[in-house]
Amino acid sequence: SADVEALQHDLERALGRYRAAAAALSQCRHAAAAGFAQTVTATTRRLGMGHAEFAISILHDASARPRPSGDDDVRFDFSANPGQPPRPLARVASGGELSRLSLAIQVSRFAKATQADTNVGTMIFDEVDAGIGGAVAAVVGDQLRALGARCHVLCVTHLAQVAAQGQQHFAIRKTIEGGNTHTEVLPLTEDARISEIARMLGGTALTPATEALARDLLAQGRHTPVAAPAAKTRN
Repeated sequence: SADVEALQHDLERALGRYRAAAAALSQCRHAAAAGFAQTVTATTRRLGMGHAEFAISILHDASARPRPSGDDDVRFDFSANPGQPPRPLARVASGGELSRLSLAIQVSRFAKATQADTNVGTMIFDEVDAGIGGAVAAVVGDQLRALGARCHVLCVTHLAQVAAQGQQHFAIRKTIEGGNTHTEVLPLTEDARISEIARMLGGTALTPATEALARDLLAQGRHTPVAAPAAKTRN
């Protein structure tokens, strides 16, 4: 009937507009992917994975069923070792690598964005510093503090270099009473924070040396300028 033909014509026109918009979106993704991947790679290498390579694969299917995200399937690829090409991130990255990649992606995403573009509320990182220490831990703390300048960041950490970069510090304590385990989250005063960071540095026995180092780390965290995201690198 005429009504069916009219509806079919409207459907074809709408599909044509959708395909055109999806193709334009795909072009924008391709244009942004390489530069963003380079920035994430550079940031990830600063976070202790010196041979990391991050890549973005954009798979376009112009015959796919229409969907809000367009005709692309976007996949993150990753390699932590030299000589190994990037492969799908979900298959090759360990938990610690995923945490640091997540941090690198968020820091890179905010690099050129305005505050209005990054109103994400709160981000939570669970042991993003797993398997690292020393200078790399300081870089992780620095990058977390840079991210914290744009949104709320909650980070679970066992490293003093990371904890000292936070604006607030909470200690998590577990106790057993009557056969039941209880968990407390306690906000720390300035003196308690110094003691806690000193314990993170030197174990249960506090010494003047570890307390002095804890004070020094806290002072550095307060006075060091917030780091800019890592520059792009070429592989």
